[in-house]
Amino acid sequence: MLDVLFTLPMVLPPTVLGFFLLVIFGRNTFFGKLLSDAGMPVIFSWHATVIAAVVVSFPLMYKGAKGAFEQVDQEHVWAARTLGMSEFGIFVKVMFPEAWPGILAGLALSFARALGEFGATLMIAGNIPGKTQTIPMAIYFATAGGDMRTAWIWVAVITIVSCVALAVMNHFGNKGRS
Repeated sequence: MLDVLFTLPMVLPPTVLGFFLLVIFGRNTFFGKLLSDAGMPVIFSWHATVIAAVVVSFPLMYKGAKGAFEQVDQEHVWAARTLGMSEFGIFVKVMFPEAWPGILAGLALSFARALGEFGATLMIAGNIPGKTQTIPMAIYFATAGGDMRTAWIWVAVITIVSCVALAVMNHFGNKGRS
């Protein structure tokens, strides 16, 4: 069940995720009221852009980390147990270092996906320039408004950042295989 829950945002349309986030964090919901009363309203805030990006990109990080931990050499784990190492010690000193390249690759891929988030962000955060506008929204609204120069600048920025993120992912993904 947890695997399905953690992976579901990868296959649901972003607008459906945005709807769910509105249902969870809306001003008339339990969490929404709780956060608003604490002085941290979520809807139409920069917090909403972060939440949407995290929710949409989390499955890529989760699947990458899960795959990395599944590939840890079990002989190393058993050797550590034989030597009397605690389960926490095994995790910190054996499993985590072996899985680290895969975790970093998942993180880079997740970051690249979060950069491009549009649908869920628009649903929960809106498009408030200087407050909740993200690069994909700036591109969309610049293009819709006929400002192709601004759109091209943002397209170049996000393309360069995405290429760097993918290069990092490839670097650490290949490191994990060697």
